Amino acid sequence: MEVGATRIGALLVAGVLGGGVAVGIDQAVGDEGGTTVIREITAGTAQSTAFRNSNGRTISDIYAGAKGGVIQVLATSVVSDNPFFGSQPSRALGSGFVIDKAGHVVTNYHVIEGASKVEVRFSGNDEMPATVIGRDPSTDIAVLRIKRAQGRALTPLELGNSDVVQVGDAVVAIGNPFGLERTVTAGIVSALQREITAPNGFAIDRVIQTDAAINHGNSGGPLLNADGRVIGVNSQIETESGGNVGIGFAVPINTVKDVVSQLLENGKVDHAYIGVEMATITAELASNVRLPVDQGVLIQRVRTDSPAAQAGLRGGTTQVVVDGESYLVGGDVITKADGQRIESAEQLRSVVTSKQPGDEIALEIHRQNETKEVTVKLGRQPNTPVG
Repeated sequence: MEVGATRIGALLVAGVLGGGVAVGIDQAVGDEGGTTVIREITAGTAQSTAFRNSNGRTISDIYAGAKGGVIQVLATSVVSDNPFFGSQPSRALGSGFVIDKAGHVVTNYHVIEGASKVEVRFSGNDEMPATVIGRDPSTDIAVLRIKRAQGRALTPLELGNSDVVQVGDAVVAIGNPFGLERTVTAGIVSALQREITAPNGFAIDRVIQTDAAINHGNSGGPLLNADGRVIGVNSQIETESGGNVGIGFAVPINTVKDVVSQLLENGKVDHAYIGVEMATITAELASNVRLPVDQGVLIQRVRTDSPAAQAGLRGGTTQVVVDGESYLVGGDVITKADGQRIESAEQLRSVVTSKQPGDEIALEIHRQNETKEVTVKLGRQPNTPVG
């Protein structure tokens, strides 16, 4: 399902910002000497106060327990846009973490996107080849397997429960910003239920926002809570300067668990798809524009040949601007899904993503002065938003 009418601003990923650092293949990536860089939060800061009040472990405790499971991911690809030298190999650097003793590693899809070769490296050790087991651009998650994992003392990280995370919770991010191996930064959960755009253009919802510093090379690394459990995968930042400004985003670990399970079993993930762009009806919108109801989800556009189009749903026809936001009004308004009251676009996305392609969803819609129920048979999400 696509992003709604409003969007968070300049989100940057992968070799652009949140993740890989692209360098020439013959150049060093980071500190080849295996030096571990620890950026400890000093006493008296807001972050350290949050940890003292969390009844969890200290930042040093969390780092000591998790550092062995955090790795560098090095993805080599071929760049062919040089008019003088032809195709040239390039390398991107990201982060990842071990999830089991079999050598499976979670990272971001955008870290390994387009790579012809993927390698991983533990701190101070040689690079080891890794196989891409599966990838899901819709959630920006990929699973690797370390080929020579057997016989190696791996340190799988314990996965937490992102559904119980609260704003203000203390968190730690561990990764490889700018090639600085296993750097730790700390902060708090700044907000929940954020929405970011996946590499293929679809929306990732229920995202965790944090002020823990995230920079180039952090992508794919873990965001841990005060008990040292992974609650998210660091994926994107929002910035105007090109560096950390205290706004980072992590894909919630409960989403990651589901995706990883399907990737390990099937090598791919099938997402349910309805095929609409939508916007939550706000109080400001309802007070400025005549709508059938003052709460619900306003359909902006219906994708061509999508399940929504086949079910006869209608998008907006007239553009209006309210408080600087642009909306298409005149389309259907959804107020219920499978009997559940729907008051936001995020709620409807949650209902859809809980289903499988081929499942049906019953929607209560309002069209002008008419209320009706429409049944939509969900499809399989395409590779990119179309139509």
